[in-house]
Order: sequence, then structure tokens, then C-alpha cells
Amino acid sequence: MNGKQRIITALEVKEPDCVPLYIHGINEIPIIGIGKHLTENLPEPQDFRLMNANDQLKLVDTLFLIHDVFDIDGITTFEIGHETKVDDLHVKDGFGVVYKLSKHGIPVPVGHPIKTFDELKTFNPPVPRAEDLGLLNLAIDRFKGQKASFWLMRGIFVRSWRLIGMTNLMINMIDNPEFVHEVAGMMLKFNLAQLDLLVEAGLDVLVIEDDIASTKSPMISPEHFKTFVNHYNRQIVDKAHEKGLKVVMHSDGNLWPLMDTIIETGYDGINPLEPQAGMKLKKMKKYCGDNICLLGNIDCVDILPDGTPDEVEQEVIKAIADGAKGGGLILCSSNSLHPGVNPENCIAMFEAARIHGQYKKGLK
Repeated sequence: MNGKQRIITALEVKEPDCVPLYIHGINEIPIIGIGKHLTENLPEPQDFRLMNANDQLKLVDTLFLIHDVFDIDGITTFEIGHETKVDDLHVKDGFGVVYKLSKHGIPVPVGHPIKTFDELKTFNPPVPRAEDLGLLNLAIDRFKGQKASFWLMRGIFVRSWRLIGMTNLMINMIDNPEFVHEVAGMMLKFNLAQLDLLVEAGLDVLVIEDDIASTKSPMISPEHFKTFVNHYNRQIVDKAHEKGLKVVMHSDGNLWPLMDTIIETGYDGINPLEPQAGMKLKKMKKYCGDNICLLGNIDCVDILPDGTPDEVEQEVIKAIADGAKGGGLILCSSNSLHPGVNPENCIAMFEAARIHGQYKKGLK
């Protein structure tokens, strides 16, 4: 099997030839740290947005090289080039949300352009642009169907709170639900239009990234989740399935109070299964492993940053033992490969997955 076949088979909760290996997300620093084992003349570690064009191309090429050399089965893509510079520390997206660049990972939303329903009524939202799919197009051209192409699409909860602010969103779920529904409807329209572009480009797997929980519990009640979030994300899931895509839900945190709703929605997979939040792989496999593919669970909080390669290997062995039987496991970290991970431990994870994840030889 090639990588795409492995990923699709696992998302159908069937056994491929081996447990698929995937990188859900990876920041500039670990790309460079892993890439130093593979190539030369890498750019200095900094935010991709601050690199010149040559360094950006080198970073993307190194990302693709990592996927080739370590036989990663799927390639994650997302919007690049869609933001405008505000100053040396801030960028703005098409919705007018301002982000502060961070050396610790993805930029942090700090400026929310809409505060009230009246402001929303005069707001002119952007429309998705085909030119923002550049990374997806490059990946499809590079791997030519040998690896599954993934796209990270921000879900309704994340898009909504970024536009109007987290506290404002939660207050209005109680005080002014019509406002929240109008925001959600606008974001749904944007996502569905982008989905059409993704299908036309040749996407395989849509990831709806909608972080909704802390390590202790969801950030909103299960009823509010159903009403203000899942009602809209479900429409994206349904349309993606109609177009022939597989769909994965991504959220950190403790999702147990929401799991029945997530499963019933029809997602093909769930990621990243944060162990510190109680999303233990063995428990997940027993609870829903026949109905949904499990992606993740290799600890990126303690083991990948501070463990030894041997400890990483044992973590991989345990994940395979807990989640691989019968199919429906895609191995990746319990979130992104962020700036704090040890590149050698990432390589240890990749190598251990191939050594111990062979179905045809019997899982080791």
C-alpha cells in the first residue's frame, strides 16, 4: 500500500498493511531540527511569515523531504499567504482578526474586529481564494497521490470566537443567541465555499480544527456545543462526505462529555487524543474504536520534548498495542510537533512506528 491507501483504509476503520504515520502539524523549529539530519543550508529558525521567499521555499521543501525520507503517509496543508502585515509582531487575516506572532508556535489572536450585532450587520466578510491553497497544490504535485492530502479548516467555534472574542461569544450564547447564530452562519458559508475549492484541487481528507476543550472539560456545555457549534460543523461534514472526502475532527482537551455527539455526527476520525486530558487511547478504542478512526496520542507535552528515544519507542509500542487491532489507528503526536519537541525524539517516533506497526507480520 502507499501512504494514501493506508490513511484512507484506517479512516474506514480497517486494517492497512501497517499502522499509518501522520504529522498533524509541525512548526518551523522542528522542521529545521529534523531537517538538519537530511539537508543543508536551512534557514534560521523564525516564523514562516518573516522569512524571505527563498527561505520559505527551502522550509517547504524540507517539510516535504521529511515526509519522503521517513515515509509519512499523509501531508498536512493549510492557508499560507492570506495574511497582511500590521507591524513586526502582528498580522491580520481576511476577517480582520489580528494575530500576535509567537516563538512558541502559531500566532495568537489578539484583535477581534466585531463586538456587537450592529457591527456584524455592516461587516463585509471575505470570500475564500484559490490562491490561498498554494501549499495544498504544491503537496499534491509533489506526492502525486502517493500520500493522503489533509487540509486544516478552522471550525465554527474557533472562527466565531476569533471574530468576536471568546468571552463575548460565550456571553452571547446566553444573552443574544441570534447574534451567535448569525456569526456561525457567516463562518459556515465561508467554509462551505472553501470546501468547493478544496475538492476541485484534489483534497483527500478535511480536518475540522475546532479546539473546544481544556484538559478538564469542554469550554461550553454539551447543549451549547450541539446548538451553536455542531449544528454548523455537521453541515460541513455532510457536504465533504457528499464530495467524497474523509473528515477528521480536531480538538485538544477532554472531549468525553461531547463524544457521543461527535460520533453521531459521522466524523471518520478524531484527533489528537491528548493523554493529559484523559483521552487515553485504550479507553477510546474500547468506547468508539469500531466507529471512528483514532489519530494521535503520542505525548507531545512530556515524552517528545523531554523523554529519551527509548521512551518514545515504548510510547509508540503502547499506542499500537492499545489502538491498532482491527484497524482504525493513525499514529501521530498528541498535538503538533511544536517548538519544544526534541527532533531526535520525533525521528524515534517515525522509526518506531514502522518497526512495530506492521499488520502483515503481526503487531509488535
